[in-house]
Amino acid sequence: MYEKHFIPLESDLQVSNELLRDLGVRTSLRFEDVMTLDNPLLLPTSALALILIFPTSETYECRKSREEASSKEDDISDTGLIWFRQSINNACGLYAILHAMYNSGAKHLMLPESLLANLLGNPLQLTQQQRCKALEQSKELEDVYTKAALQGSSTPPINPQEEVDYHFITFVKDSDGHVFELDGDRKCPLNKNIVTSPNEDMLSEQVRTMIRNFIDQEEGRSDGFSLMALVEQPEGG
Repeated sequence: MYEKHFIPLESDLQVSNELLRDLGVRTSLRFEDVMTLDNPLLLPTSALALILIFPTSETYECRKSREEASSKEDDISDTGLIWFRQSINNACGLYAILHAMYNSGAKHLMLPESLLANLLGNPLQLTQQQRCKALEQSKELEDVYTKAALQGSSTPPINPQEEVDYHFITFVKDSDGHVFELDGDRKCPLNKNIVTSPNEDMLSEQVRTMIRNFIDQEEGRSDGFSLMALVEQPEGG
Protein backbone atom coordinates (compact mmCIF):
# COMPACT_ATOMS: atom_id res chain seq x y z
CA MET A 1 0.00 0.00 0.00
CA TYR A 2 2.70 2.48 0.98
CA GLU A 3 5.50 3.43 -1.39
CA LYS A 4 7.71 5.13 1.23
CA HIS A 5 7.99 5.31 5.01
CA PHE A 6 8.62 8.42 7.11
CA ILE A 7 8.99 8.81 10.85
CA PRO A 8 5.77 10.28 12.31
CA LEU A 9 5.28 13.97 13.01
CA GLU A 10 4.63 14.89 16.62
CA SER A 11 1.41 16.68 17.54
CA ASP A 12 3.19 19.86 18.56
CA LEU A 13 2.25 23.41 17.62
CA GLN A 14 5.83 24.66 17.33
CA VAL A 15 6.86 21.71 15.16
CA SER A 16 3.90 22.27 12.82
CA ASN A 17 4.62 25.99 12.51
CA GLU A 18 8.30 25.42 11.81
CA LEU A 19 7.34 22.95 9.10
CA LEU A 20 5.05 25.62 7.61
CA ARG A 21 7.94 28.09 7.53
CA ASP A 22 10.28 25.58 5.88
CA LEU A 23 7.64 24.70 3.29
CA GLY A 24 7.59 28.39 2.40
CA VAL A 25 4.66 30.46 3.67
CA ARG A 26 4.47 34.02 4.93
CA THR A 27 4.90 34.60 8.67
CA SER A 28 1.32 35.88 8.89
CA LEU A 29 0.12 32.28 8.52
CA ARG A 30 0.35 29.97 11.51
CA PHE A 31 -1.32 27.19 13.41
CA GLU A 32 -2.95 27.96 16.75
CA ASP A 33 -4.20 25.51 19.35
CA VAL A 34 -7.97 25.35 19.82
CA MET A 35 -8.25 25.01 23.59
CA THR A 36 -12.05 24.91 23.81
CA LEU A 37 -15.04 24.18 21.59
CA ASP A 38 -17.52 25.78 23.98
CA ASN A 39 -16.44 29.40 24.52
CA PRO A 40 -16.43 31.46 21.30
CA LEU A 41 -14.48 34.24 23.03
CA LEU A 42 -11.50 31.92 23.48
CA LEU A 43 -11.40 30.61 19.91
CA PRO A 44 -8.75 31.58 17.34
CA THR A 45 -10.17 34.04 14.84
CA SER A 46 -10.36 33.70 11.05
CA ALA A 47 -9.72 29.95 10.99
CA LEU A 48 -9.02 28.85 7.40
CA ALA A 49 -8.72 25.10 8.09
CA LEU A 50 -8.66 22.72 11.05
CA ILE A 51 -6.44 19.74 11.82
CA LEU A 52 -7.69 17.19 14.32
CA ILE A 53 -5.19 14.81 15.92
CA PHE A 54 -6.54 11.80 17.77
CA PRO A 55 -5.72 8.26 18.93
CA THR A 56 -7.11 5.70 16.54
CA SER A 57 -9.36 3.03 18.00
CA GLU A 58 -11.45 0.06 16.94
CA THR A 59 -14.54 2.27 17.23
CA TYR A 60 -13.05 4.80 14.80
CA GLU A 61 -11.90 2.15 12.31
CA CYS A 62 -15.36 0.55 12.27
CA ARG A 63 -17.04 3.92 11.72
CA LYS A 64 -14.62 4.77 8.92
CA SER A 65 -15.30 1.43 7.23
CA ARG A 66 -19.03 2.12 7.26
CA GLU A 67 -18.53 5.60 5.81
CA GLU A 68 -16.16 4.28 3.15
CA ALA A 69 -18.70 1.67 2.07
CA SER A 70 -21.21 4.39 1.19
CA SER A 71 -18.83 6.79 -0.57
CA LYS A 72 -17.71 6.77 -4.19
CA GLU A 73 -14.17 7.43 -5.39
CA ASP A 74 -15.40 9.92 -7.99
CA ASP A 75 -17.05 12.05 -5.28
CA ILE A 76 -14.05 14.42 -5.50
CA SER A 77 -14.64 15.32 -9.14
CA ASP A 78 -16.97 18.27 -8.59
CA THR A 79 -15.54 19.67 -5.36
CA GLY A 80 -12.50 21.49 -6.73
CA LEU A 81 -10.54 20.17 -3.75
CA ILE A 82 -6.87 19.16 -3.89
CA TRP A 83 -6.81 15.77 -2.20
CA PHE A 84 -3.86 13.42 -1.79
CA ARG A 85 -4.15 9.69 -1.33
CA GLN A 86 -1.58 8.86 1.34
CA SER A 87 1.18 6.75 -0.16
CA ILE A 88 3.85 7.58 2.46
CA ASN A 89 3.50 5.66 5.70
CA ASN A 90 3.37 7.61 8.99
CA ALA A 91 3.19 10.93 7.13
CA CYS A 92 -0.44 11.76 7.96
CA GLY A 93 0.74 14.96 9.69
CA LEU A 94 2.37 16.12 6.47
CA TYR A 95 -0.69 15.24 4.38
CA ALA A 96 -2.92 17.09 6.85
CA ILE A 97 -0.83 20.26 6.49
CA LEU A 98 -0.77 19.98 2.69
CA HIS A 99 -4.54 19.48 2.63
CA ALA A 100 -4.96 22.58 4.78
CA MET A 101 -2.65 24.70 2.62
CA TYR A 102 -3.98 23.69 -0.80
CA ASN A 103 -7.66 23.89 0.14
CA SER A 104 -8.07 27.14 2.04
CA GLY A 105 -7.62 30.86 1.63
CA ALA A 106 -4.00 30.29 2.60
CA LYS A 107 -2.85 29.53 -0.95
CA HIS A 108 -1.99 33.17 -1.65
CA LEU A 109 0.36 33.10 1.35
CA MET A 110 2.76 30.64 -0.26
CA LEU A 111 6.02 32.40 -1.09
CA PRO A 112 6.48 32.42 -4.90
CA GLU A 113 9.82 30.59 -4.98
CA SER A 114 9.04 28.22 -2.13
CA LEU A 115 8.93 24.44 -2.06
CA LEU A 116 5.19 24.51 -1.43
CA ALA A 117 4.40 26.84 -4.34
CA ASN A 118 6.42 24.81 -6.81
CA LEU A 119 5.91 21.25 -5.61
CA LEU A 120 2.90 20.52 -7.81
CA GLY A 121 2.73 23.34 -10.35
CA ASN A 122 -1.01 23.52 -11.05
CA PRO A 123 -2.32 20.64 -8.90
CA LEU A 124 -5.79 20.68 -10.49
CA GLN A 125 -4.19 19.64 -13.78
CA LEU A 126 -2.53 16.59 -12.21
CA THR A 127 -4.06 13.16 -11.81
CA GLN A 128 -4.28 11.65 -8.35
CA GLN A 129 -1.38 9.34 -9.20
CA GLN A 130 0.75 12.27 -10.40
CA ARG A 131 0.15 14.12 -7.13
CA CYS A 132 1.18 11.06 -5.14
CA LYS A 133 4.35 10.63 -7.16
CA ALA A 134 5.26 14.32 -6.78
CA LEU A 135 5.24 13.92 -2.99
CA GLU A 136 7.04 10.58 -3.02
CA GLN A 137 9.80 11.75 -5.35
CA SER A 138 10.58 15.13 -3.78
CA LYS A 139 13.86 14.83 -1.88
CA GLU A 140 13.49 18.44 -0.74
CA LEU A 141 10.08 17.69 0.77
CA GLU A 142 11.44 14.60 2.52
CA ASP A 143 14.36 16.59 3.98
CA VAL A 144 12.12 19.41 5.22
CA TYR A 145 9.67 16.96 6.74
CA THR A 146 12.38 14.86 8.42
CA LYS A 147 13.89 17.97 9.98
CA ALA A 148 10.51 18.81 11.53
CA ALA A 149 9.77 15.24 12.63
CA LEU A 150 13.09 15.06 14.51
CA GLN A 151 12.35 18.25 16.47
CA GLY A 152 9.57 16.83 18.64
CA SER A 153 10.03 16.24 22.35
CA SER A 154 9.22 12.52 22.09
CA THR A 155 11.61 9.92 20.69
CA PRO A 156 10.60 8.91 17.16
CA PRO A 157 10.49 5.18 16.34
CA ILE A 158 13.77 3.78 15.08
CA ASN A 159 11.98 1.90 12.32
CA PRO A 160 9.85 4.25 10.14
CA GLN A 161 7.68 1.28 9.15
CA GLU A 162 6.51 0.94 12.75
CA GLU A 163 2.82 1.81 13.04
CA VAL A 164 1.72 4.63 15.35
CA ASP A 165 -1.57 5.07 17.17
CA TYR A 166 -2.27 8.73 16.37
CA HIS A 167 -3.79 10.12 13.20
CA PHE A 168 -4.15 13.61 11.63
CA ILE A 169 -7.15 14.65 9.54
CA THR A 170 -8.08 18.02 8.02
CA PHE A 171 -11.35 19.91 7.77
CA VAL A 172 -11.78 22.54 5.04
CA LYS A 173 -14.64 24.07 3.07
CA ASP A 174 -15.04 24.35 -0.67
CA SER A 175 -15.90 27.51 -2.58
CA ASP A 176 -19.60 27.01 -1.82
CA GLY A 177 -19.05 26.64 1.92
CA HIS A 178 -19.49 22.85 2.08
CA VAL A 179 -17.32 21.32 4.81
CA PHE A 180 -15.18 18.29 3.95
CA GLU A 181 -12.98 15.92 5.90
CA LEU A 182 -9.71 15.25 4.08
CA ASP A 183 -7.84 12.11 5.05
CA GLY A 184 -5.32 10.47 2.74
CA ASP A 185 -6.16 7.07 4.23
CA ARG A 186 -9.70 7.29 2.85
CA LYS A 187 -10.61 6.73 -0.79
CA CYS A 188 -11.92 10.28 -1.32
CA PRO A 189 -12.88 13.46 0.59
CA LEU A 190 -15.81 13.02 2.96
CA ASN A 191 -18.64 15.54 2.69
CA LYS A 192 -19.73 16.37 6.26
CA ASN A 193 -23.13 17.71 5.14
CA ILE A 194 -22.46 21.12 6.68
CA VAL A 195 -22.70 24.37 4.75
CA THR A 196 -21.14 27.49 6.26
CA SER A 197 -22.23 31.00 5.39
CA PRO A 198 -19.76 33.39 3.69
CA ASN A 199 -19.08 35.25 6.96
CA GLU A 200 -18.34 32.08 8.96
CA ASP A 201 -14.86 30.64 9.37
CA MET A 202 -13.94 27.02 10.08
CA LEU A 203 -14.78 27.36 13.79
CA SER A 204 -18.46 28.06 13.26
CA GLU A 205 -20.93 26.52 15.71
CA GLN A 206 -21.89 23.84 13.17
CA VAL A 207 -18.30 22.75 12.70
CA ARG A 208 -17.59 22.74 16.43
CA THR A 209 -20.67 20.58 16.98
CA MET A 210 -19.41 18.19 14.32
CA ILE A 211 -16.06 17.87 16.11
CA ARG A 212 -17.76 17.38 19.49
CA ASN A 213 -19.79 14.57 17.92
CA PHE A 214 -16.64 13.05 16.43
CA ILE A 215 -15.08 12.92 19.90
CA ASP A 216 -18.27 11.71 21.58
CA GLN A 217 -18.43 8.73 19.23
CA GLU A 218 -15.22 7.52 20.84
CA GLU A 219 -17.32 6.63 23.90
CA GLY A 220 -15.71 9.07 26.29
CA ARG A 221 -12.11 8.53 25.14
CA SER A 222 -11.44 12.25 24.78
CA ASP A 223 -7.88 12.02 26.13
CA GLY A 224 -5.30 12.48 23.42
CA PHE A 225 -7.45 14.59 21.10
CA SER A 226 -6.07 17.95 20.00
CA LEU A 227 -7.21 20.52 17.46
CA MET A 228 -5.20 23.13 15.54
CA ALA A 229 -6.58 26.00 13.46
CA LEU A 230 -4.74 27.45 10.49
CA VAL A 231 -5.10 31.22 10.83
CA GLU A 232 -3.84 34.35 9.14
CA GLN A 233 -2.71 37.11 11.48
CA PRO A 234 -0.92 40.42 10.83
CA GLU A 235 2.80 40.05 10.13
CA GLY A 236 4.66 40.03 13.42
CA GLY A 237 1.36 39.86 15.32
